[in-house]
Amino acid sequence: MPVNRNALIRYTTIDKCLRNKYRKWTLDDLMDACSDALYEFEGIDKGVSRRTIQLDIQSMRSEKLGYNAPIVVTERKYYTYEDPDYSITQLPLSEQDLGKLNDAVEILKQFQGFSHFSEMTGLIQKLENKIHTEQSKERPIIHIDTNEHLRGLEHLNVLYQAIQAKKVLKIEYQSFKARNRNAIYFYPYLLKEFNNRWFLIGRQKLKRNKFMTLALDRIHSLEYQEEMEFLDGPQFDPDEHYKHAIGVTVNEGLRPRTITLKIDRTNAPYVITKPIHASQIMVDKGRYGITIEIKVIPNYELERVLLGFGPGLEVLSPPSIRKRIGELYEKSRQLYLDE
Repeated sequence: MPVNRNALIRYTTIDKCLRNKYRKWTLDDLMDACSDALYEFEGIDKGVSRRTIQLDIQSMRSEKLGYNAPIVVTERKYYTYEDPDYSITQLPLSEQDLGKLNDAVEILKQFQGFSHFSEMTGLIQKLENKIHTEQSKERPIIHIDTNEHLRGLEHLNVLYQAIQAKKVLKIEYQSFKARNRNAIYFYPYLLKEFNNRWFLIGRQKLKRNKFMTLALDRIHSLEYQEEMEFLDGPQFDPDEHYKHAIGVTVNEGLRPRTITLKIDRTNAPYVITKPIHASQIMVDKGRYGITIEIKVIPNYELERVLLGFGPGLEVLSPPSIRKRIGELYEKSRQLYLDE
């Protein structure tokens, strides 16, 4: 019998609680956590009964759902996993699941020749790699860079649905520079991943004419504001918005600058095969390296990229950016000189 959405939310919430080893979980604690999760994700405010949680734990322990969760009770009242590494999200795929995935991969591969499905190639490789690993029990062929400790990923699904349904959000947000959280009303337009972190792009109610970028790992809570009218952004084109940017920060009001960079011969092959930006053009190529130009809006991510090359890169122009990078290198040098 298929698991309904509310039950799945309770199972994943219980799983998340039991994997948290920094506190002890009573049945009442699990009831409260599941009630909060159902209210947050589904707007259900009637709470969850003790009987429901007891039946959920029983189902998770059984083979009915394939979990066989090693849930034990300590001190006659605290629930936990006997195996500290267990999670219902890390279950191996069954033979039936693998068979279905194989069929799905074969169907998807038929569409790789069409331009509309060109971006599916990476996904197909991930699926094939997963099937290969599960069936052969050998080491993976592809290793995907992930950060299991990254905060904020639990908001992805809610934010995706909010963007799709054009819902106004009330977000409790605390930037790295702020001492306290602030509640903001937000019109979400786009989810963007950069450097293994996720960001939400949209407009704040009080600053409608300016785009704002929120890091998901700095969001503490969010909820739909059903009574508020959504401010749509039909003119917002992500490709055009990020056309002259590296990363997720677009300093509105600044125009793209042509930046000339000299790359030594050690780093030149990497920059040629993986351009710093889509606008990159070759200006000169010699025995000791290359000179390139990129046309971008200066931002924090650009500085990080340029500094990442160390002594293998020199900013030739414009003078303002050359001076800025030089000052950052000088500060770094002082760190190693001071005793």
